[in-house]
Amino acid sequence: MKKSNNNRGNGKQGHRKGGFQKKNQKDFDNRFKKKKGDPLPSFSEDVRLNKFLANAGICSRREADVLIKTGVVEVNGKIITEMGFKVKPGDEVRYDGVIVQTEKKQYVLLNKPKDFITTMDDPYGRRTVLQLVRNACKERIYPVGRLDRNTTGLLLFTNDGDLAKRLTHPRYEVKKIYHAELDKPISSSHIEAVLAGVELDDGSYVKADKAEIIKDSKNKEVGLELHSGKNRVVRRIFESIGFEVKRLDRVQFASLTKKDLPRGTWRHLTKKEVDFLKMK
Repeated sequence: MKKSNNNRGNGKQGHRKGGFQKKNQKDFDNRFKKKKGDPLPSFSEDVRLNKFLANAGICSRREADVLIKTGVVEVNGKIITEMGFKVKPGDEVRYDGVIVQTEKKQYVLLNKPKDFITTMDDPYGRRTVLQLVRNACKERIYPVGRLDRNTTGLLLFTNDGDLAKRLTHPRYEVKKIYHAELDKPISSSHIEAVLAGVELDDGSYVKADKAEIIKDSKNKEVGLELHSGKNRVVRRIFESIGFEVKRLDRVQFASLTKKDLPRGTWRHLTKKEVDFLKMK
């Protein structure tokens, strides 16, 4: 596996030679308290009529606006010409007298290999994760969250925007477990620091829910569980205490694992798995 980019942060380091920089525990506790006052987003499936038509494959959103203005779109038997009109679950939408069928919801789990970027397309011609799942279904699916180019492991794709929001919103604290291989041996005191919380290069604080050194790894491999969705968070955690992550693999995402899913392959989720994700 290729080495990860060695872009270390320029922020404050969470350690000093000869021991970790002590932080006031009360200050850490205050920083990690959940913010109050910001309401949870609405996960209603109400969508704008133009988006509904576009998602159904009728046309683009811009073209849908033209169709709506010309009066050829009906919702529940009523012609709609209002821009911004929202379609509710269960509404019957007709275009030119024919019922518009919505897309089937798809849920595809990929065990991502290295050297693929998590983006819809790339102007530089680099390989993208969508190339790996292009034959999974006819519907257009999108990655839930992202993994950087050299990080391997579980990546979920779906066209279910409601579920995608739930799995990425920090309030839902979706569990992720990583296997990290470091550039040098790590000590128990470093692990304690990761569990207590470290300051990242942007001044924010993050801590792991669980962390332990993997046996028989010469103290160079760590299992890490966390809920944070920050960009490159695992690499930045270890950078903050003076380590470089050489290999990184996401072995669990929410309730999903890599069991029977070889690297570079994908599978559809079972109904039971989807129902469990929605319940969580």
